[in-house]
Amino acid sequence: MTNTYEVRSHTERLRNRVFSIVTDAVEMPGGDVVDRDYMVHIGAVGVVALDGDGKVALIRQYRPAVRQVLWELPAGLIDVPGEPLVDAAARELAEEADLVAARWDLLAEVHTSPGCSNEKIRLFLAREIAPKPASDTYERAHEEADLEVHWVDLDAAVAMALSGEITNAACVIGVLAAAQAKARDWATLRPAADAR
Repeated sequence: MTNTYEVRSHTERLRNRVFSIVTDAVEMPGGDVVDRDYMVHIGAVGVVALDGDGKVALIRQYRPAVRQVLWELPAGLIDVPGEPLVDAAARELAEEADLVAARWDLLAEVHTSPGCSNEKIRLFLAREIAPKPASDTYERAHEEADLEVHWVDLDAAVAMALSGEITNAACVIGVLAAAQAKARDWATLRPAADAR
C-alpha cells in the first residue's frame, strides 16, 4: 500500500477514564477527505492461567454492553501509569482469580475491533500457578462482585471457543493461542517483556 492516509484534523468528542471518542478527517486514495469516528482506548491485558493439569482459569462476568454473562479470561485495563504490562497482567490475575504465577510468557497481541477502536490487548500465558497470599486482599465491586472462576480443561475450552460458547474475543484468541503454543511445545511463546 502506498497511500499515507494523512489525517487532516483530529477532534475529540467525548472522554472518560477508559476511552475517548474522536473524529479524524482522513485523506483517502484519490484525494477525498472523509470523517472517520473511532474509540481511542487505554489498552488492556489478559491472562491465560494454565495449571499443571492442563486446565485454564476462566471467569464468568456480566457485561452490560451485550447484556450477558460471558466466559472470559482474567483481564483488565492498563490504568496504572508506568506499570510494566506483565505486572498489570499479574495484578489482574490476583484481583480477578485470586491467583499468582511464577512463570510468564507473551502469547499474543491483538487489536480487538480495529474497525471502530484502537484497543489492543496483550495476552499472557501464566504458569506455575498458586493461590495468592491471604494477606493480599482486593475488594471486588459492581460486575466483578459476582465473578466466578472455573477451571476448564484446555481442550474443552478450545471446543467452547469453536462452538460459540465463548464469544469474548480475547478469551477465544487466548485459548486458541495457548492450545497452539502447547502443541508446538511452547516454541511460539515470546518473553513477557516483549509486550508493547
